Amino acid sequence: MKQQLLALLGALLLLSAFKADERRTFTIFMIGDSTMADKDLAGDNPERGWGQMLPGYLAEDIRVDNHARNGRSSKSFIDEGRWTTVRDAIRKGDYVFIQFGHNDEKPDTARHTDPGTTFDANLRRFVEETRQRGGIPVLLNAIARRHFVDGRLTDTHGAYREAPRQVAKELDVPFVDMNKITHQLVDSLGPDASKRLYVWVPAGTVPLHPQGREDDTHLNVHGARVVAGLAIDAIARQVPALAPYVRHYDFVVAQDGSGDFFSPQEAVLAVPDYRKNHRTTILIRKGTYREKLVVPESKTGLSIIGQKGAVIAYSDYASKPNRFGEPTGTSGSASCYIYAPDFYAENITFENGSGPVGQAVACFVSADRAYFKRCRFLGFQDTLYTYGKGCRQYYEECYIEGTVDFIFGWSTAVFDRCRIHSKGDGYVSAPSTDRGQRYGYLFYRCQLTAADNVSRVYLSRPWRPYAKAVFAHCDLGGHIAPAGWDNWGKQENERTAYYAEYQSQGPGANDRARAPFAHLLKNLRGHTPEESLAGDDGWNPLKNGNALLDIKR
Repeated sequence: MKQQLLALLGALLLLSAFKADERRTFTIFMIGDSTMADKDLAGDNPERGWGQMLPGYLAEDIRVDNHARNGRSSKSFIDEGRWTTVRDAIRKGDYVFIQFGHNDEKPDTARHTDPGTTFDANLRRFVEETRQRGGIPVLLNAIARRHFVDGRLTDTHGAYREAPRQVAKELDVPFVDMNKITHQLVDSLGPDASKRLYVWVPAGTVPLHPQGREDDTHLNVHGARVVAGLAIDAIARQVPALAPYVRHYDFVVAQDGSGDFFSPQEAVLAVPDYRKNHRTTILIRKGTYREKLVVPESKTGLSIIGQKGAVIAYSDYASKPNRFGEPTGTSGSASCYIYAPDFYAENITFENGSGPVGQAVACFVSADRAYFKRCRFLGFQDTLYTYGKGCRQYYEECYIEGTVDFIFGWSTAVFDRCRIHSKGDGYVSAPSTDRGQRYGYLFYRCQLTAADNVSRVYLSRPWRPYAKAVFAHCDLGGHIAPAGWDNWGKQENERTAYYAEYQSQGPGANDRARAPFAHLLKNLRGHTPEESLAGDDGWNPLKNGNALLDIKR
């Protein structure tokens, strides 16, 4: 009986823990009109609501549920049952952003309300019913229209601007004056430059609008991104609890239209060449982007941050014919090429999806001071090509998988707390360190794992005679061959290559059986990550890596 009670108690604790874990975050519901709404992307639609762009300004675990719709007023939103749908979905701690006015002004009876009476009553209902559900309401007034008279921006909303402010004051609700914010923005740009915020498109440029369009109410991609950024900063000032979740990136890439661009390559090409004293940050939202990404040398100081599920993938391989019928080659097979110095990537998956077809590179890195944090490199043979001679690269908490020589190249590279996973028998690394180069590869505090059927993997073999690799404080799985090191069938390599271990652990650690040409270090002096990466400029991503991000978060 006692055991049954303990089992029941354990089950209840597990269930309660699951429920608590399930509710770790919150949702931001958005209700409003077309200036806030998500837009259909068909026909290269240039229009966006500012609410559509909001996810790119928030931590990825914050869910934005945008119920704003074109043409809706506070009245029609209620009459059509849209508010009931939102209200019933609100849970304690959720937020509701409320912005109406554009269509409440319309004269038709299906939408019209009056400020001071019916409009205010609808706003009160949204607020009170949100609170009844345990939610947190935020009132916003309508954004400005681009309406210039004699060179001066004039208001078109009248009393509809002030009604949300009065209701907010009456009910003690956070209020954001979006009309003032956008009025100042548009007015500062003036009659001509302000067109860049709105849907002004020449004839023959956009399939959806073959005759062109001149719209002073609705925002384009750029305008919606700008307004969303201003909005979330203003909201965070009024609701400080939201401030820790706000993110700012220079560009956002998203397949659903919530970013500046649809592809990472578009965003990279938009980065100013040789930008000085500033980093450019790009957010890659969830999705698989099937393209060969190239980061040119001129795109210096670039940070690419991925949300969970951000994948850059392609499927070229060495023997695949190019357009001229020639073999693509190992170097030509990469899914991503990085040449720009001071490059930073976080939470990005680099994938070559060709399968076990020989050499097929996921990421080709020819950049000095390149830093990868919690990235994934997926492939089979030759997954990660550390190509750049004289270049230094730091991989922190990354996952790298493959079969044969799946980490290879000339660069100096430190792999810190990475998981190195063998999908087949073969060789983890194949450095081609130049003669006279002080450092090659350092695997530091890494975990080496393997698929179930893998039983014989070597730590390294020298692609070039002076290859260097050190494994320090690594946990080696039982798939690591007792000899540990291979000479690539060339005995002369044993005299020139430098292979060493320090305090290896796990079933694959085997000091007594290691190849005789390898070294067992008594200490790490001269082989630390800091020493390996310092070069002539003292680069130390272990100490000040976060300074590279330059992201408000």
